[in-house]
Amino acid sequence: MSALLSLQNLRVSFRTGKADGVVQRFQAVGRGDEGVSFEVPENTTVALVGESGSGKSVTAMSVLNLLPDNAERSGAITFQGRDLLKASLPELQALRGREIACVFQDPMSSLNPVFTVGHQLCEPLIKHLGLTPRQALTRAEALLHEVGLPDPQRRLSAYPHELSGGQQQRVMIAMAIACEPKLLIADEPTTALDVTIQRQILDVLGKLKQQHRMSMLFISHDLGVVGEIADHVVVMRSGTVREQGAVARVFAAPQDAYTKALLACRPTLANRGARLATIDDHIAGVVTSAPAKPKNANAPVVIEATALRKSYWLRRGVFGRAEFKAVKGATFTLRRGHTLGVVGESGSGKTTMGLALLRLHDPNGGPTGGQVMFDGRDLLSLKRNELLPMRRRIQVVFQNPYASLNPRFTIGQTLVEPMRIHGVGANDADRQERARKLLAKVGLDEAALYKYPHEFSGGQRQRVAIARCLTLDPEVLVLDEAVSALDVSVQAQVLNLLKDLQDELGLAYVFISHDLAVVRFMADEVLVMKDGEVVEQASVAQILDAPQQDYTRRLLAAVPRGLPRAAAA
Repeated sequence: MSALLSLQNLRVSFRTGKADGVVQRFQAVGRGDEGVSFEVPENTTVALVGESGSGKSVTAMSVLNLLPDNAERSGAITFQGRDLLKASLPELQALRGREIACVFQDPMSSLNPVFTVGHQLCEPLIKHLGLTPRQALTRAEALLHEVGLPDPQRRLSAYPHELSGGQQQRVMIAMAIACEPKLLIADEPTTALDVTIQRQILDVLGKLKQQHRMSMLFISHDLGVVGEIADHVVVMRSGTVREQGAVARVFAAPQDAYTKALLACRPTLANRGARLATIDDHIAGVVTSAPAKPKNANAPVVIEATALRKSYWLRRGVFGRAEFKAVKGATFTLRRGHTLGVVGESGSGKTTMGLALLRLHDPNGGPTGGQVMFDGRDLLSLKRNELLPMRRRIQVVFQNPYASLNPRFTIGQTLVEPMRIHGVGANDADRQERARKLLAKVGLDEAALYKYPHEFSGGQRQRVAIARCLTLDPEVLVLDEAVSALDVSVQAQVLNLLKDLQDELGLAYVFISHDLAVVRFMADEVLVMKDGEVVEQASVAQILDAPQQDYTRRLLAAVPRGLPRAAAA
């Protein structure tokens, strides 16, 4: 089988400035004179896997030179016999979208918010294929139908913000295949999607690959997804290739210690141990398989919610409005030291329910009902001046720590500010010392106090977000997709940290996630939500091993199971 794309000894460095008149460079892909080499054959899917910072995305973006101006590439990138490293900008622009297309992780940052879906779909058709606007619009509607977007004619006039995340990703895929490219580069296209939408996107990509005989370079840290969609896999770490070959062979019988560790540190639906093995643990041989500790079934109740409801007002006409019921009556009990998992598709009401517990919604946005008892008081009936002391005891960790950390504050300022607001600590020196100890507790050193959020990786920022919550000695943490965007090794570190903090401090967690394997590891009880309603509620073992509802069974059936049994165990 001939190679459509071939990378030979690719090395990528970034100029980082000058020191004593000498240009400083950071080598992101390759080490020394050893570069990255692999091939993408025709009508084949090759996956790049590895931790954050391994060089996956830089390698893929080097193909079309979608890198910043301070990047320097060497080696050879050959596409259909042409060396793309020697191609001029006009030649690359003719290839982009026409012969090689890209789909990125966050469709909302890739779609232009001021243009309709139809306008953005028609643009490459007019530019590359020379279609008239009318022909392009007809073709755009057919493309939306091809990727499975319901009511495609109406969607042409919609703006990106009017679509769900899964619908936005389908639009991005439609744009990518508009000119029937020979190679599709998909960079984490399903990472932030729930399992059912992820399943739909994977099915769409698989179908399009067969219909158009298209090759794919698929980048992902989810090995279950890779096992389902890819033919070959290239395992990268620290800018170098550690192992490559057929997916079935590499996943069933990995040869490199790093590949073995990468496969081992992923939580699975099959078991629930006390801890997850990290990459470094596994390579060092420090791996334990102890079962999870049993929880105290008679632990004190910290939160008792009864018929919790939350609605939003939607505009109807010029002066009218309608009520949209986002949460329609959730009832649950959360005990000290226990974790309540909340699962469901996007739009099921998971996040709305979590934020309703903390009264973080706009009070004029719509009515809230039911009862949430915490320390003998109903959180939903508290006055605004009574909320502050309660919010100190119930904290929240969001999915994107970079968006929830002030980029202008150092980590020290970020940790000291809530303590100053709530009167924790005798003075700033005392608060600074407390911040230092909290950073140590979450695995960061004292130097982090003087750095800014952009100087940390995603996993480190999430540790800072957790430390900020702990500054106020909370009793409950609401974790809203807190590990969904992290790669498997960093995810394992953060999940282990959360388990350790729960055991040490007796914290209770409301753990919102679309990753059922992670819920299996963390939760004691699970709520399954659909369209704002709790459709099933039981222990984690009963929900995941013997679900009673068809909807729960569909969620479980959508989980990627591309790992061989031996690797997944």
